[in-house]
Amino acid sequence: MNDLDLLRRLAVALAIGLLIGLERGWRQREEAEGERTAGLRTYTLTALLGGVSAALSNGTSGVFLGFAFMAFAFGFTAFAWLEARAERNFSVTGVVAGMLAFALGAYAVLGHLQIAIAGGVIVTVILALKRPLHSWLRTLTWVEIRAALILLTMTFLALPLLPDRPVDPWGAINPAEIWLLAIIIAGISFIGYIALRVAGTRAGIAVLALAGGLASSTATTLTLARLARDQPKASPVLAAGILLSGSVMVARVLIVASALNVALLAPLLAPLGSGLLVLLVSAGLIFVRYRGGDAASATLTLTTPFDLGTALKLASLIAVISLLAKWVVANVGETALTVLAALSGIADVDAITLSMARLSRDGITVTTAVEGIAVAVAVNTLVKAGMTFGLGTRQTGLLVGIASALAIGAGTAAFLLGL
Repeated sequence: MNDLDLLRRLAVALAIGLLIGLERGWRQREEAEGERTAGLRTYTLTALLGGVSAALSNGTSGVFLGFAFMAFAFGFTAFAWLEARAERNFSVTGVVAGMLAFALGAYAVLGHLQIAIAGGVIVTVILALKRPLHSWLRTLTWVEIRAALILLTMTFLALPLLPDRPVDPWGAINPAEIWLLAIIIAGISFIGYIALRVAGTRAGIAVLALAGGLASSTATTLTLARLARDQPKASPVLAAGILLSGSVMVARVLIVASALNVALLAPLLAPLGSGLLVLLVSAGLIFVRYRGGDAASATLTLTTPFDLGTALKLASLIAVISLLAKWVVANVGETALTVLAALSGIADVDAITLSMARLSRDGITVTTAVEGIAVAVAVNTLVKAGMTFGLGTRQTGLLVGIASALAIGAGTAAFLLGL
C-alpha cells in the first residue's frame, strides 16, 4: 500500500466517522457542552483512530490493532457508564456505534473500501431509524414474528441442506427447486399480509398482485381466492387482483422469452399482448365498477401471514406434474412438446418458457416454440380461473372466469390471424 492509497483510505475512514457522528450529534444537539459522552467530533475521530491503528498494525503486528480496539472500547464504555449513571439513561447504542465507527475505520484501511462505506451507511440508517423501528416493533404480534422466523429458517437453514440436483430417473424432481417454490409461495402470502396491513384493502391487493405476478401468479391466485372464500364482501377487488397478477405473468413471459431469443418477440407480441390488454382492462373495470357498496367498504384481515401446509401441498403438486410431464416426453418423444407445454402450464409457465426459448435457438422452430409458450399461458390462465372457482366465491370465479375466457379468446384470435 503506497502513501497515496493510505491517504485515500484514511479519508474514507474519516468520512465514515463523520457520517455516524452527524447522526449522533444531531440527536444530542439539545444537550449542553460536557453533558454528552460523544458527538460529531468524537465519532469522526474514533473512525480515524481506527484507520490509523490499522495502518500502524499493518506495518508492525495485528496484535497492536486488537490492543488499540480494547483500549478504546474500555475508555469509551467507562465514560458512557458515567453519563448513564448521571442521567439514568441506560442505553448501550452509543457504545456500540463507537465500536462500529472504530472497526469500520480500521476496515477501510485493511479491507474493501466499498464494503466499509456500505457498512457506514447501514449503521447510520439504523441509528437514524430509532423511532420508526421501535414503533414498528410495538405493533408486531407473536404470530407475525413466528411466521418470519419460519420463512427465514426455510430459506437460510433448510434450503442449503437440500440437494440441488434431480433425484429421480427422469430428472424432474429437484428437492432444492421444489423447496424454493414453497418458499416463494409462502413469501407471496407474507408480502400480501404486510401489504394489506400497511396499505389497506385496495392498495394492498394491488401490491400483492404486482409482486406476486412477478414471482408466481399461481400462488398469488391461491392466496387471493382463499381470501375471497373467507371474506366474500371483498370478492370483486380480489378478483381484480387475480387478473392483475395474471397480466403481470403474461408480460413476464413475453419479456423472458424475447430476452432469450429476440426472434420470438414479433410472433408472441400479438397473442400475448392481446391477452395482457384484456386482463388489464378487465381488472381496471372491476375496480371502477365495485368502487362503491360492500366491496369498497370491505376490510380484509388476515389471521396468519401464510399457511405453510398449503404452500407445501402446492409445491408438491407442481413436482408431481413436472414428473408426469417428463414421463410423457420420455415415452412419446419430441412430438409431445405441445402436450408438455399444456401439462407444464397447469402449474407454472416459467420452466416451459425458458425451455422453449432456448430450444428455439438451435433445436426447434420458432413457430413450435411460440405455440408451446402460448398453450402454456392459456392453460395456466384456465387453471387459475378454475382454482378461483374451486377455492373462492362464485362471484370471484365468475369475474375471473369471464375475463380469462375473453383474454384467451383474444390471444387465440390474434395468433390465428398471424399465421
